[in-house]
Amino acid sequence: MWFFLKQIKYKNIAAFLSVAIFFCLTSCEEDLTNAVGKKKLNFPSQVINGAQIIQRDSGFVKIRATAVLIEKYELIDSPYIEARKGIYIQFFDKKKPEKPGTIKAKYAKIIESKQFYEAKGNVRIVTNEGQIFATQSIYWDKKNKKMYTSDTVFVTDKDGSTLIGANGMTAKDDFSAYTFYNNSGDINAKKIPEGQR
Repeated sequence: MWFFLKQIKYKNIAAFLSVAIFFCLTSCEEDLTNAVGKKKLNFPSQVINGAQIIQRDSGFVKIRATAVLIEKYELIDSPYIEARKGIYIQFFDKKKPEKPGTIKAKYAKIIESKQFYEAKGNVRIVTNEGQIFATQSIYWDKKNKKMYTSDTVFVTDKDGSTLIGANGMTAKDDFSAYTFYNNSGDINAKKIPEGQR
């Protein structure tokens, strides 16, 4: 009888240890899953120092960009590219390939999946026609070929005329047409047709 009870005790202890180890392993696995699930993924997956980027279309250079630092965030739900230390872009038009337009800003962000771009901090745009746009921020909706800002925009034409859009502007992305909000300025009278002076 004593031998039989001893055998039952050993079997109970073995069963208890097996169950305890199973629950311990299961809870450890859940802890690891939770730890991985909560892992912070908002860090750059690619870092480029001294970046020089060229974008071509059928051999024609459309954009040439330089930046001190470019960081790609690809491991998050809405991936993006960031230039935290500023960016300088030249954009070329096939009609005037010898004279590019330029954009310069202290910060830029690109969300490629949405074709959405933003530039902030002393943004200066010079068109290939010689117009200069100065503002604190500009947003480019590439899909709809539209650029806009709600910040004050200062525009200087190549003839010296100035225009101020106090409440921002919207424009076609090639600056062939634009609308200013709450505008004022000093327009060159020579550019206004005779019947409208």
